[in-house]
Formats: sequence, C-alpha cells, structure tokens
Amino acid sequence: MRVLIVDDEVRLADGIRRGLEAEGFAVDVAGNGVDGLWYAQEHRYDAILLDIMMPGMSGYRVCRTLRESGDWTPVLMLTAKDGEWDEVEGLDTGADDYVVKPVHFAVLVARIRALVRRGARERPVTIELGDLRVDPAARTVHRGAQHIPLTAREFAVLAYLARHAGIVVSKRDVIDGVWDADFEGDQNIVEVYIGHLRAKIDRPFGRSAITTLRGAGYRLAPDGG
Repeated sequence: MRVLIVDDEVRLADGIRRGLEAEGFAVDVAGNGVDGLWYAQEHRYDAILLDIMMPGMSGYRVCRTLRESGDWTPVLMLTAKDGEWDEVEGLDTGADDYVVKPVHFAVLVARIRALVRRGARERPVTIELGDLRVDPAARTVHRGAQHIPLTAREFAVLAYLARHAGIVVSKRDVIDGVWDADFEGDQNIVEVYIGHLRAKIDRPFGRSAITTLRGAGYRLAPDGG
C-alpha cells in the first residue's frame, strides 16, 4: 500500500513515515500543500495523510482541488486544529476521516487501513438535488443559477437535510446534527428554521421540497422538489 504524507512538521512527518514503512507501507512525503498536490496528481496512492495549516496551500484547498478534479483517493486529515467547525470543514471539502494530533500511532495505522479497505469512494463536494445545489464547503445555496443567501444556522439546517435527502428526520435528529451537544432549548426552534428555509428555497420558486410528516419530522425531496 502506498501512502502520501503532506505535512510541514518535518520531524512528525518523518516519524510517521518511518513507522508506516516498518508496517510495510511505501511512503512519500511532501512538506507543503503545493508539493503535496503535485505528488497526489502525479502518482497513485491508496491513502493521503493531509495536514491543514501548511505553507503554499492549505490542506482544505488540496483536498477540495483533488475532489473537484475527480480524484477520490481516501484522505485522512491529520491536524492540530481540534475545533468542531474545523472538522466539519475538513469533511465537507471531501476528506474521509479526521484525526487530531497527537494521535497514538497504532490508532493512526488502523484508521489508514480502514480507509484503504473502503477504497476510493466518490464524495461529491456539492450536493445536487434537482436544481437545488448545496455546497457545504463554500456554504452557498443555488436554485438553478440563482444564489439564495442564508444565515449560518439556516444553512446548517439545510445542509443536514440535504445530507439525509429522502429520509424523514425528527426535530431531535436535526438538533443533534446542527446544534451544540448541550442544547437544552425548545425543540420547536427547528420548526422556526424550517419555516425560514421554505420561505427562501421553496415558495419563491413554486416548490415544496421540504415536507412535514406530522409526528415524525421533516423530509427534503431528493429531486429538490
């Protein structure tokens, strides 16, 4: 199995390289995002370990560029950034897994082997539901060619529904997926944001993409309504 490590922390990258080689991997190392992207485009890898904060080009940009070019090599984000939104952004740009440094080497190897077993599965950067397009990385929404401005929370709710298009999700599901884990407010806040979304992505276009199933929850039509 061939692995590419893209990380500007030389000692860390070298330590991971030596450890992986001892496990039987063939390993290439790039010290910045620009070189990492070149390696990824010029060679075939079973997995890529990608740092986020690097000179030249961030890991986010490297991953997004690969996905937009149709390269679905499994990507593991290996980073010191441990904020929840950092993880969300990493996954939304097309990464397959996200690990915060420091990580136990045995866990890292297990994560890599799991990615390799799953293989290069397509994970579109943009979610397309008919003429409704939701781009989690850019945080933009379009109906056809028309851009629809949303607040951060409105977008988070729509993105959650889009990832579960065709599936009925309860208010509790939405809260768990969008709000903080310690949210203790009224679950009817979800209904408020559903109303906002309908007013922006449905009614102006004569659509009804978001439906309510009484006593069960909400469903976003997979064809965008």
